[in-house]
Amino acid sequence: MSRNPREESVAVIGSGVAGLITAYTLIRDGFTNVEILSRDAHVGGIWARDRIYPGLFLNNVHGEYRLTPLKMPPPVSGGDRLSGYDMNKYFETFASRFLEGKIQFNLHVHNIRRPTSGQGWLLDISDLKSGIQETREYARLVMCTGGSSNPRIPQELSPEAAAAAGFKGLVMHTVDFARKIDVLLANAAPAESGPDTPSVVVIGGGKSAQDVCAYLANEGKKVTLVCHNLDPFTAGPKPLPEFIRKSRLLSLFSPHIHLRTALERLLHTTWIGKQIVDFVWHGLADSSFKAMNIPVDSPLRNTVSPYWHVRVNDEGVPRPNGFHPLAVAGKIEVLSPAHVTGFSEDGTSVSLDDGRSLRASVLVLATGYTSSWSPLFEENTIEELGLNPHLAEPNPEYHWDYTTLSDAPPLHPDAKKWSCSLYRGLVPAKNIHRRDFAVNGACISPNNGYTVEVASHWISSYFLRDQMRIAQTPEEAFKETERDAAWLKRRYPEVPTALNASLTGYLAFWTWPQHVDDLLEDMGLPVMRSGGNGLTWPFQVVDLKEIEHLKGERDAKRAVISS
Repeated sequence: MSRNPREESVAVIGSGVAGLITAYTLIRDGFTNVEILSRDAHVGGIWARDRIYPGLFLNNVHGEYRLTPLKMPPPVSGGDRLSGYDMNKYFETFASRFLEGKIQFNLHVHNIRRPTSGQGWLLDISDLKSGIQETREYARLVMCTGGSSNPRIPQELSPEAAAAAGFKGLVMHTVDFARKIDVLLANAAPAESGPDTPSVVVIGGGKSAQDVCAYLANEGKKVTLVCHNLDPFTAGPKPLPEFIRKSRLLSLFSPHIHLRTALERLLHTTWIGKQIVDFVWHGLADSSFKAMNIPVDSPLRNTVSPYWHVRVNDEGVPRPNGFHPLAVAGKIEVLSPAHVTGFSEDGTSVSLDDGRSLRASVLVLATGYTSSWSPLFEENTIEELGLNPHLAEPNPEYHWDYTTLSDAPPLHPDAKKWSCSLYRGLVPAKNIHRRDFAVNGACISPNNGYTVEVASHWISSYFLRDQMRIAQTPEEAFKETERDAAWLKRRYPEVPTALNASLTGYLAFWTWPQHVDDLLEDMGLPVMRSGGNGLTWPFQVVDLKEIEHLKGERDAKRAVISS
């Protein structure tokens, strides 16, 4: 007789938002032996207390990172933005209230593999404080390690390359910004220094790069941003009403892999629909530039398209101490499009692709991250499991006749070559039938709390072997995963999902409500929970109350099936 899954051990790796809610859901579902293993000394993941710093703010609206068991208090600052300190306090409160005694800190997990029996998982674990090493066995494993901990450092800009070139300045990645902030400030020149004074040079155009630049500028330091292009953003002269900002409206104007409603089909499969969609997205970008008072010839307008990308920051009402106002005021120098190719021979400069040199006292690399998974597994295990990206297999069978995708930008070379192997962004297709391994937190969503919470219920149902609308064999799962991969290449051609699968295993982003509906439908639960009729549903405010009783709904469905 097979054992009750609830009596078998589960290891949740990671103590960020995905790890916390996954463990919480499993425990509420009756799993009696759930342990969170964290390399960090505190909960929170990217919002852990040793990673936050003054001036760090959430880049979406209040409440869109919270979980149903715990309300999000108003920002301490009194404004409309949650700070890093607000986020850290929220997750520490969540952990102490609901997961007391379930989290083990300062544990380095590595060499994950199958035991000789082929059932369950063996984890080699090193205690970072005591140095004690041990091997533990678990029946099931959930990876919630995210994709923002292992820095991606271009070889030509690495500390080793700096040393070889005789560069005298400091080289660091943004992952170390909070820990090295005092050293950075000590090496940064005052903003009023002359043009020949070295600057802190920040490489990258994403949120991390912009946050670092804003912090330094607000501290009165000389800072220069160099990037190929910048993240787009949304902004307005006053807060948008909730029926626009917190509804499904923007998701309506973004196509999904399947179009559930007549309104979506009208907008994405007709000529007039494309005109409307183009008008909305161009208007959103233009109005955001105007709200920030960005001149038409400013390099700040050199952004990727908010429609075709997942690098979009919600700035809301402009703040004088924010990145864009500071750059417009000349307190941050922005060079874009530009690319740093390496270190100059003089030991005090970096070289640009146009032949210029830029004097630098510090080089801050906001160059992204690599997957957090590879260092944790035996090489043959990660291949057998199917976590690694695989070579893409173009299939003309996968085709979407959406007018709103007719003028797509070119496909990124890495997106063309590689595909992600995660079914629904949650389970490796190769392992779908074993129901002993899952991933949470690898889906890009602007409403992360809602998304990872629904995913946690999906994972729990999957482990409990509930009746679900999912692939039953690796072959079926791989076929569906290939279709999803083909869709993501069509929808977001500039985003190579496989390069950091622990962060971008699935790109829901603008269509996060549709993606969540797919997960709910897998569990046989109602979708489009915000209500409304055929015309008003896009304007209904999405509220976490919609999913606060998912456990009860799943229990009731299970009881009906078993009766």
